[in-house]
Amino acid sequence: MPSPDPLIEAALAARERAHAPYSRFKVGAALEDEHGRVFTGCNVENATYGLTMCAERVAVFKAVSEGAGKLKRVAVAADTGTLTPPCGACRQILWEFAADAELILVNLAGKQESLSVKSIFPRPFDASFV
Repeated sequence: MPSPDPLIEAALAARERAHAPYSRFKVGAALEDEHGRVFTGCNVENATYGLTMCAERVAVFKAVSEGAGKLKRVAVAADTGTLTPPCGACRQILWEFAADAELILVNLAGKQESLSVKSIFPRPFDASFV
């Protein structure tokens, strides 16, 4: 049996800290930079819903604010039978900061899939348009 991936473990632990009293849909994310540092995030809901922040964006913003190097891997954990990919807004942010990163989707049953950020966002809006 392979040893657990610390990035996946960090995403699962972050999920437990989610503030999701309205949807009850808890998500955790963990990012690893080129130096092996890990940055986590969980979704944080607000009664207005529009001010809710997804786990992936929380993790990216924390990584940027803490001086992360190039982001190499992203893990997203949710309690769904079908693995949950990042939403559109998170895909845009991930493109900006982790376009070349490996994306690992995982659920609480241990199911996981590895793909690339590029594969889930094939025609992004980026700095080439501005």
